[in-house]
Order: sequence, then C-alpha cells, then structure tokens
Amino acid sequence: MSQMPQPSQLSACPACDEPPQAGDRYCDQCGADLTVAAALAAEAALSAESIADRSEAHGGLPAPPRVNGAARSTHPGPEPDDYELAAPTSGGYGQVADPRVTAALGAPEAPGESAIHPETNASTHTSAASSTGSGTGADPRLPGDEHRPRCAACQEGTIDQDGYCERCGHAQARPRDHMETELEGIAAASDRGLRHHRNEDAFSVSTAALPDGSPVTVAVVCDGVSSATRPDEASAAAAQAASQALRASLPRGAHPQQAMNEAIIAAADAVNSLALDTGATAPHHEGQRHQNAPACTIVSAVVTSDILTVGWVGDSRAYWVPDDRTAPPARLTEDDSWAAQMVAAGLMSEAEAYADERAHAITGWLGADAYELEPHTASYKPDRPGVVVVCTDGLWNYAESAEQMAHAVPPDARARPLNSAQFLVGHALDGGGHDNVTVAVVPFPAAPGRAGSA
Repeated sequence: MSQMPQPSQLSACPACDEPPQAGDRYCDQCGADLTVAAALAAEAALSAESIADRSEAHGGLPAPPRVNGAARSTHPGPEPDDYELAAPTSGGYGQVADPRVTAALGAPEAPGESAIHPETNASTHTSAASSTGSGTGADPRLPGDEHRPRCAACQEGTIDQDGYCERCGHAQARPRDHMETELEGIAAASDRGLRHHRNEDAFSVSTAALPDGSPVTVAVVCDGVSSATRPDEASAAAAQAASQALRASLPRGAHPQQAMNEAIIAAADAVNSLALDTGATAPHHEGQRHQNAPACTIVSAVVTSDILTVGWVGDSRAYWVPDDRTAPPARLTEDDSWAAQMVAAGLMSEAEAYADERAHAITGWLGADAYELEPHTASYKPDRPGVVVVCTDGLWNYAESAEQMAHAVPPDARARPLNSAQFLVGHALDGGGHDNVTVAVVPFPAAPGRAGSA
C-alpha cells in the first residue's frame, strides 16, 4: 500500500464510507481517489463558511449542515453543479460494485505484464474479470461511436490512463487483478486481495527437460515492495527474468543451485534496469511520494525427479508439505526481515517478533537501492511425495507455521495443483485479504509431461 499522508479532510470515503487507512490516497474498498475527494470537501467547506459569513451579515440565515467536512445542500433537489450517479445497468445501487467481478467489456492488456500471462503451450484459467477486462468498448453516447473506456461501476464515466473512472473514481479491473495458470505438473494463482487497489505480485511457472530427458518444473513468485516506485513492474520484470534464466540453464545441465543463484542475479539486474529507465513515467498516484527505486522480493523452486531446490531474497516463502500428513512439514526458506533477525539474535521469540509492527520490514530485496545482493539457495531430497508451496506473505500471513500451511493445503494437492492454488488464495481472502496473495503449488517428484512455460 502506498505510504502517503492520510487526507486530513476525510473521515470516510465519500463513495463507500470506508474509513481511510493511514497513508492511503485511494480507497482500499472501492478505489475512489481520496485526495480529489478531500480537495472537493475542502473547497465545499470554504464555500459553506463563506455562505455562513454572508448569511450572518444578512440576518443570520442558518449554515447548511456538514457531512465529512463538506457542506450539504438544504435544497430539495441537486444544485446545478451536482450530478447524481446513474444506477448500474443491472443489480441494485445500494452496494458498491466490485470491478473484479463486474461483467464488463474487454480491456487491452496493460504494458509490462508479459511475465504474468501464459504462453501458447500452457493451459490457462482466468477469472471473469481477468479475461474480460474492465469496461473498454464503444460507448453509443460518444460522438462518432468512438471506442472509449467506460466505467464498469457507474456505466457513465470514462477511464483515465491509470485505470480510474474520471467521474466516480472507481478503479477498473486489470488483467493482473486475478490470474491462474496451470501446466502439467504445476499451477499458480494470484489475486489483488480485498484491500489493495492493484496486484503488485507476479509469478511465472514452467516445465522443461534436463539433458537426460527427465522432467523439471520451475515456479517463480515475486512480491513488489509497496513503498517503492512501480512495484508491480519490478515484480513482473523479476519473475520473467528469473524464469527465462532457469529455462535456459537447466536444460544445458547446470546444477540447480547454481542455476538458481544465476537466475536471482538476472532478476536483480532486470529490476535494477527499471531504475535506469528514465523514460518511464510514474503513475499519478505515485508522483507525490519519494521515488524509491523499483523493488521486489523473490522466491523460486526447481523440482526434479529426486531433488527440490529453492532460492530467495526477501520474505516470500517456500514450504514443504508431504502427502502423508503424519510426516512433518517444513518451511524451506528464512525471511530477510526485521522479525527474522530478532529471532536469530535470540532477542525475541518468533511469536513476539511477528506480533511487532516492525515484523515485515524487509532487510533484503531486489532493487537498485538494495544492500549487497546475497541470494539464498538450498537443496533438499525428500523421501516421500508431496508438494512445494511457493508464496508471498499475502498467503503465509494466514498460515505462518509449516503446520498451519500443511493444514491449509488440500490433501489432494499433488494430484490437483490448480485446485489447491485456488483454495489457498481463497484461504487468504477468507482470512481478510489484506495484501496481494500469490501461490504456486509444485508437486514432487516432477511428473513427466509436455515441456512448456507461462
């Protein structure tokens, strides 16, 4: 979430009455621009005060009542400059529409998201929102039947270049709001969550063959650092670069740990290059905050017929969950975070550290302003079948320990990885969905199948 000063003029979003969080510029519930609303409220308040002053000077007429700091008209009908929102074409108006599930016209793919979308040899499943987009199409009310984006919420306003309705302020569905990808032997799912206005996570899953013909599956999951500039671009660039590096080196016979180390370095280089992209313009909602270099975390898993290898930087995690739930599960990664440092130093218990408000402050990340890059890699040889769960903190916040994660993973996860990824995303959303959530489910051992990528 963007770390910006909370609008001082608003105690609740004017569109949905959701109280703003500290630092929010956009409403987490409906996507309305709070700074615009705050400015309008301030202007209305000044106007109301001026009217009150004039009223007192001319007989003490009562000032109009106020709502959230804005003066409310006492006239029975709308003032000439007031426009009531038209009712949605279907359903009632008493509930704010969720643009992710609103039936809308198709939207063009946003730039810089190719790492998120499967290639032609992948079996892909997307939600209605991600497949239909967010309200672009011909608006018959526009002159010449021009193709213009139209708001999926109010059905009246047009959409600006940043994906928000220019009339009601609703965020429109983006292709990355919800994504699902399935290949033979691996699957992943990602969701924006219930509080953020966009999905800053990214993933890539792929399958290939080693020099001896045995199968290998690869999952890369990245989480954009919200306090940085263009975190969504950072995660997409890192996921794509790491996946490409692994798909190139593993079939040539590179050792999985060496390939993983090189892939993380390639991902870091891709994110670093974004800081040098002076031609890119930050979205308007990022323009007023400190322009930190684009940054993200990364976690990746490579699974063969007899070994699994993980690599990471940051606080995204990988877990081992055996099919036999009487056998112990395990967390395969250690966070680069304040909480992990406190636990490692013996200053706090794990429960105490992760209950602290500083717990999720990361100490390692990919980005031009990162400290010295130290990719972590580790290899394991499980003695039984199971799955590797590769995820961002949007999931593990709701299943933190290995035992909790094993309890959340469906018992048939190895046979149905996509269903399991969907279930785990739902687990996070049911728990509150306070962050973007992304998870890849990688069965072990790798199953023979058609090589592909996504």
